[in-house]
Amino acid sequence: MAHFDDQTAKDLEFDAVKGLLLNHCHNPTAIDRAKQLHPRANPKSWRQELERTKEFLNLRSEGVPFPSVGVEEIADDNDRLAVRDSVLDEASFNRIRTATETVNGVIEALEDKVNSFPRLSELTNGLEPNQELPQSIDKVFDSKGEVRSNASPKLIQIREAKTRLRRNLNRQFLKELKKNQERGWLADTKEGFINQRRVLAVNSTHKRKIAGTALGQSKNASITFIEPASTVSMNFEMEMLKDDERKEIHNILRALTHQIRHFLPDLRCYHSLLVELDWVRAKSQLAREMNADLPGIRDDENFHLIKAYHPLLAMQNTAKGLHTEPQTLQLQRKERMLVISGPNAGGKSIALKTVGLLQVMLQSGLLIPAHPNSEMGCFRTVLTDIGDNQSIENELSTYSYRLNRMKGFLDVANQSSLLLLDEFGTGSDPELGGALAEVFFEELYNRGSYAVITTHYANIKTKAAQLPEAINGSMRFDQESLKPLFKLDIGTPGSSFTFEVAHINGIDRGIIKRAKGKLDHRKVKLDELISELQKEKNTLAKVTDRHLKKELELEQLKLAVNRREQHINDRAEAQHLLAENNNEALHRGRKLQQFIDKYESGSRNKALIEDIEKYLAVEKTKRLENDAAKQAKKRTHSVQSSKRRPKHFIERIKVGSTVRLRNGGKERGEVIAMHKNAASVMFGAFKSKIELEKLSWVAN
Repeated sequence: MAHFDDQTAKDLEFDAVKGLLLNHCHNPTAIDRAKQLHPRANPKSWRQELERTKEFLNLRSEGVPFPSVGVEEIADDNDRLAVRDSVLDEASFNRIRTATETVNGVIEALEDKVNSFPRLSELTNGLEPNQELPQSIDKVFDSKGEVRSNASPKLIQIREAKTRLRRNLNRQFLKELKKNQERGWLADTKEGFINQRRVLAVNSTHKRKIAGTALGQSKNASITFIEPASTVSMNFEMEMLKDDERKEIHNILRALTHQIRHFLPDLRCYHSLLVELDWVRAKSQLAREMNADLPGIRDDENFHLIKAYHPLLAMQNTAKGLHTEPQTLQLQRKERMLVISGPNAGGKSIALKTVGLLQVMLQSGLLIPAHPNSEMGCFRTVLTDIGDNQSIENELSTYSYRLNRMKGFLDVANQSSLLLLDEFGTGSDPELGGALAEVFFEELYNRGSYAVITTHYANIKTKAAQLPEAINGSMRFDQESLKPLFKLDIGTPGSSFTFEVAHINGIDRGIIKRAKGKLDHRKVKLDELISELQKEKNTLAKVTDRHLKKELELEQLKLAVNRREQHINDRAEAQHLLAENNNEALHRGRKLQQFIDKYESGSRNKALIEDIEKYLAVEKTKRLENDAAKQAKKRTHSVQSSKRRPKHFIERIKVGSTVRLRNGGKERGEVIAMHKNAASVMFGAFKSKIELEKLSWVAN
């Protein structure tokens, strides 16, 4: 990104997000990537990462069999393999085998899934399953990762000799142990191990009585560890055999290294694939931890966040069992500068930081905690001015710091900039600082920049209302409970509720009244008017929510009654049909009885057969006529129903459409998500999932 500095990362707590990501990284490459993570301006570089991470999430959630990709890296093993006449050790071969088998598992898991997981499938392009490499390694190594005895004829001989010698050595040692124990020369521990050799634990007072080599003693010198003379030559022979074994294993590994060296190009590809998948895995685990998703990606700077959360705040509140209020807001070319006002501690700064942090996360290739129907654009510059950043070293006050920061903004601000300014204009004389802030606001506006600004200054709110591509927003405040609601309303400025907040904090009403007397009565009246407007808006929102809930409850009750009525009608019709069928069957039974009575044994019964054929022909004709009548009635009913049915244009309903309930509801809502036969609709602040058959498309 052209302009993204350390101060912005600090203000937005991006480093804290990187710290959470680091918790999910295990291998060196992923750890290094997480530490170096930063936003990028080119969407092609991070859009692919986002889609790949989302696919990995879907892969896990859908239960697709997929191998664990957090295996050890093989970059160093590949580098050693590239050196002529080099010899890989046992650990290297085990890592290479594990990596190869993992890649084979990945290729198998993604086979025929290009349509479902195209971005993940791209990683395996050109790769084929490799069975030869693991089979070659398996001929040398067993399941525990140790060299097999049958890896070479010579190794078989060496290990068999070691086994025989160890058996004789143990027999001779036990003989010495028993003999010296009977003499009472051994300590309670009887024996020990020094330099991988079994030794006698001899009381030091008897150490000169035993033939052998003293190899050490206890801390207090009360025990001397002696290798019996009868086992010295055997131990020496064992060391020779171990040395022979090491040399033979080295020769075997040399031959195996030479054998697999031609797989080096493949192994480099395996390393690249596994490193990328390990990075995707870490990001997907972070996304799951944050309940993050992939929004729609735009080619311009516009964005529309739906039910977005500040990830750190949401995780903190979840741990405490507290609710986090999501935010829904958008910036577009015609409304690109949002000025948020409202009471202190009402959520203005959190809304601003949420926008900035999610934008930075997205352009760093991380999924964001927002509704998947959100849309996000791309900025070349993201800069912040948040909080009190005094500099003692440079002797800068808060206001001086902010002026320097603003100077930097004016140097780089353009149509591809997102600026996040908290408590805009504070730090100096309210009137003078407010005037300068207004000019800065105009300058940033004229540069075509996008911005989210929080302020208490009335002149900034007024300027936002006057400029065609700026818009006011306010944080809701419940004047009955005198508590902030942390919900953002777009379109109107908000009151700072200065005196209400003072009252909450126990300031005497008399003092508040005297403070109001110090102000221009028009300013007090304006603030009261804004407060009343916001109060009425909150009340209207609550009433609307209640109305919609009742309307939806009524719709559900009507649906239940209709289903019950239809069930009763179906049962009645089924019983009526059953009775008709029974009557017909009874009539046919009587007719059949008549035919039976007329039948004469030994006769040709010509007349009877003619009567039967005539009867069957008549019954067949009746059956065909009845079926035709039913079909005609069904078609007529369908035509009449279609004529009576109003057009609801279900086929036009999609995400972003305006709809209303069919049962005469006047409240309009916006479709935010589509399901198989239903849609999620936002009616004001109320969200509901409704079947498409109950909705009507409304032209904007």
